[in-house]
Amino acid sequence: MEKIVKAAIRETFEDIAVALETGRFGRKTRVGITVIGSEHGPKELVRGAELAQKSNPDIEVVVIGNSVKTSLELVEVRDEDEAHKVMDEMLAAGTLQAAVTMHYSFPIGVSTVGRVITPAKGREMFLATTTGTSDTHRVSAMIKNAIYGIACAKASGIKEPTVGILNIEGARQVERSLVRLKEAGYPIHFKESARADGGVVMRGNDLLQGVPDIMVADSLTGNVMMKVFSAYSTGGSYEGTGYGYGPGVGQDYDRIICILSRASGAPVAAGAIRYAADCAEGKLLDLVKDEFDDAKAAGLDKILTELTAAEKKSSEDSADVVCPPEKVCTADIPGIEILDLEDAVRELWKAGIYAASGMGCTGPIVRMAEEDFEKSTEILKAKGYI
Repeated sequence: MEKIVKAAIRETFEDIAVALETGRFGRKTRVGITVIGSEHGPKELVRGAELAQKSNPDIEVVVIGNSVKTSLELVEVRDEDEAHKVMDEMLAAGTLQAAVTMHYSFPIGVSTVGRVITPAKGREMFLATTTGTSDTHRVSAMIKNAIYGIACAKASGIKEPTVGILNIEGARQVERSLVRLKEAGYPIHFKESARADGGVVMRGNDLLQGVPDIMVADSLTGNVMMKVFSAYSTGGSYEGTGYGYGPGVGQDYDRIICILSRASGAPVAAGAIRYAADCAEGKLLDLVKDEFDDAKAAGLDKILTELTAAEKKSSEDSADVVCPPEKVCTADIPGIEILDLEDAVRELWKAGIYAASGMGCTGPIVRMAEEDFEKSTEILKAKGYI
């Protein structure tokens, strides 16, 4: 009995000490990290775990692995499969509030939101997303990625995170869809590009400067960006900066599991543990639900349905359109998504206007004769291409 009382007193004083140091009251956030499978060996990730523990008194780090020496709590497992099984069991039981691991499979609908330190000004930026598949439809996936990113940024302490969309295929459609959500009441905060022409669609300069809090892209592009930001100063084989590939986020996903690469070094492992704890302490799972409730109230489901329906209709109608007689094209209309470019051209053909696609210095354009410019603009605006 005496031992139990002493242990309770010791734990109470430890909680008070943590609260005085961090301003956070209550129990420590327990974050597990699996250390089997790293290209740099388990000792490297243990070093990251110990660094995280030393730097974050509000966190209690649990190492899941084998054949390692550490002062941290260690859960022994035989291999990577058992490590994932034990990690999942501990999360389900509530003995871990979050976890960090490698080579973990998420279901369709779940993608990870990375967190990097940009080189130009040292600003942190969330990459939405870096692994996984939010949706099988590209543009729908990127729209969901934006919402995932907002939830992660809010969980990490940013009350009104700003959003930018990387200038890749689908960006203009994503922009129009997110603007529709905003106009219908969804509280999204767009960030203007640092370039002179502005706009919410971001360029390479904006990436390096970390202009928006959240950069929206598809997962494959986000994955490449993550690797560049993490390892640009090391030659690529050692990821030495940032917070890792981030937590898997989905509408009905019920746990916080952050992803590392097998090339991630100790500093990134420590950052990932901090990020995982931020997500747990910031109630990420609740925020995801709240964000999607707000987005759906603003018409998200209708927008996603229209996107897939429009794509199907476009492919069915394209065979019936005949190109009008060719004219010299001296005018052009920019701001059209590259995936929509040929459909926009055919839309003008339907109206008897000769048009051709092209690529301007800022992106795709539709070209036409000067005398057809005004009518072409009206048509493309009415059809939602610009």
